[in-house]
Amino acid sequence: MNPVQQAVVWLNDPLNWTNPGGVLDRVGEHLSMSVAAVLLGCLVAWPVGLWLGHSGRGGGAVVLISNLTLSIPTLALLTILPLTFLGFGRPAVVVALAVFAVPPLLANAYTGVRQADPEARDAARGMGLSGWQVLRRVELPLAVPYLAAGFRTAAVQVVATAALASFVNGGGLGQIIRAGFGLDIAAGGGQIIAGGVLVAGLALAAEGLLALVERVVTPRPLRRTRRVANRRAADATAGN
Repeated sequence: MNPVQQAVVWLNDPLNWTNPGGVLDRVGEHLSMSVAAVLLGCLVAWPVGLWLGHSGRGGGAVVLISNLTLSIPTLALLTILPLTFLGFGRPAVVVALAVFAVPPLLANAYTGVRQADPEARDAARGMGLSGWQVLRRVELPLAVPYLAAGFRTAAVQVVATAALASFVNGGGLGQIIRAGFGLDIAAGGGQIIAGGVLVAGLALAAEGLLALVERVVTPRPLRRTRRVANRRAADATAGN
């Protein structure tokens, strides 16, 4: 059989899914790492991006941080971080993936607040709202399409990149690919392809699910803004 046929056979073997360390276990590991990394990225990037956008300062810093973060190879971080107190395994992987998630989260949070209607902002201030209240009641709701677009972009990128976790004993679907490389290419080629298909399928599933969630959480009047935010997020990712 050629490698593609081997991959089909491998994917259709129930034991490869249900055995310990099989597909179901690896998907659980992959998702848990990805979710933790994106949430950590949100905890770091969103407060900074929202505050800088509200204050109107730091636009250059946002671009600089995003570009610097994207310029660091994820594999290099995965190699360096295990040598710190984090050690080999899941914590180092989560931190490395969170660094990778920060640029779209930070840039979209900043842009979302800056794109808020100036008239709505001025009206809120004219009603006596404080800076914090303007951010919470006016700017943040208007920034939802941008926040959702940044979250979606970051999540899909992290899910796709988490396959590298296997290099530092982090688990995930990358373990299937790595195990295939550990075999003779004639025997392991199908497993390598199967692992790649699983990673790609999981990323596509995350894209579809988050696109649906993004549409649900975005109020109808802001859905045009959501489409603009998605285009800008895609342009920013392609440009970097």
